[in-house]
Amino acid sequence: MDYSQFLALKQEIGLLIVFLLVFLYDTFCSPRSAKAVPMIATVLMGVLVAWGFCPVVKAPETAFAGMYVTSPVMVAIKNILNVGVFIVLIQSVKWANSEFTAVRRGEFYELILLTLLGMYLMISSRHFLMFIIGLETASLPLCALVAFDKHRYESHEAAIKYVLTAVFSSAILLMGLSFVYGLAGTLYYDGITGALAGRMGVMLSVALAFVMAGFGFKLSLVPFHLWTADVYQGAPTSVTSYLSVISKGSAAFAFLVVLTQVFGQFYAQAWEWMLYALIILTITVGNLFAIRQTNMKRFLAFSSISQAGYIMLAIIGDNDMGVSALMFYTLVYVFSNLAAFGVIGAIENATGKVDMTDYNGLYKTNPRLSFTMMLAMFSLAGIPPFAGFFSKFFVFTAALNGTASAALYVLVLIALINTIISLYYYLLVVKAMFINESDSPIATFRSACSERLGMWICVAGIIGLGIVSYFYDYLLTVVA
Repeated sequence: MDYSQFLALKQEIGLLIVFLLVFLYDTFCSPRSAKAVPMIATVLMGVLVAWGFCPVVKAPETAFAGMYVTSPVMVAIKNILNVGVFIVLIQSVKWANSEFTAVRRGEFYELILLTLLGMYLMISSRHFLMFIIGLETASLPLCALVAFDKHRYESHEAAIKYVLTAVFSSAILLMGLSFVYGLAGTLYYDGITGALAGRMGVMLSVALAFVMAGFGFKLSLVPFHLWTADVYQGAPTSVTSYLSVISKGSAAFAFLVVLTQVFGQFYAQAWEWMLYALIILTITVGNLFAIRQTNMKRFLAFSSISQAGYIMLAIIGDNDMGVSALMFYTLVYVFSNLAAFGVIGAIENATGKVDMTDYNGLYKTNPRLSFTMMLAMFSLAGIPPFAGFFSKFFVFTAALNGTASAALYVLVLIALINTIISLYYYLLVVKAMFINESDSPIATFRSACSERLGMWICVAGIIGLGIVSYFYDYLLTVVA
């Protein structure tokens, strides 16, 4: 075995170094020095993010007989996830050092880094065996993270639902892959493509349906979304923010690779209409159920379900514009959603309140938090000139690029109509903060420095990517 091929795993090795440093410090530091664990993990993650912007990979590289592939596109995708993890770690510092979490704060950061490593492998896999290894590496620690607040019944319930969902979704995905292996005789992506050329049949359609169902659970696509709201509500807010952005983003990139590189030749015959149905159901159901929510974490859970439908629109393009639109949308979603969760986390840590009615009159007592939440809602709704408007515009453009399909135009029209619905329920939060009156509004408080820093970064991203949206052109050149 040539061990030099491990050098192709530059970002994975960098992440493992961060993990080991955090683990060793947490293991051997004194109880008095343990409070520095969150800061050390955050700083090291920031170094990894900065290193990711350097051209560490200038050309595609392979390892392990083609099972692993990296390229400038993969580097950019992983660094987008790194940015999201960095913000999550910043926002979680106060919570990690709280009285109930301090005894196991090191485990929180170690599990986060471990799940990120699994997501790296999912994205770079070109063999389904390595993909499953990455998938389980990402999924199993998330079960522990969801149950992290072990003194709350809701956290236990959320963990059980997440474990059962993860088990069933993995079983369905493996069943579909077993059918694919039986038909193709290989688990290599390119080998499956060659072996199945011109062999469309009932068995392949069933296999593809199983694979899409397995991914549907990971992405919270309707009708595989029923676990999402309960898990988001029961898990600690820092874990919920990680689930809603990083986990969803990595699954979307992996889904794009699998569908286009393995089953791309069967687009018109099989998975085109499956994907159309999933997108319409996901966007519509997510929006309609979000209107009914009063708990802010459940509200953002259904919002994330709807956003997953818009993310899927980028996959339909199956071109360079679609890949770059997916990357840009995910980056904007990182800033927008984490800004909202940053406000929710700050208020929950200070007061324990998470209901939308608790936000009535928030502007009078905490104007900065209200302003941050307003920007996040505007961006998620796609209101110009904020970044969310351009992300949705680029996704719609990528979906319609070079097509004459009337069905695709109808699909995009339905997505546009749903954008109007989403505008209504996002503005409900803004209305509560700025217009609704309250006899006992949330008292004025000063959030922690780490929480403010995380929200400042998110606000800068929302405004910056809206004003300087040519960053999309940079992603397009990277993809090309």
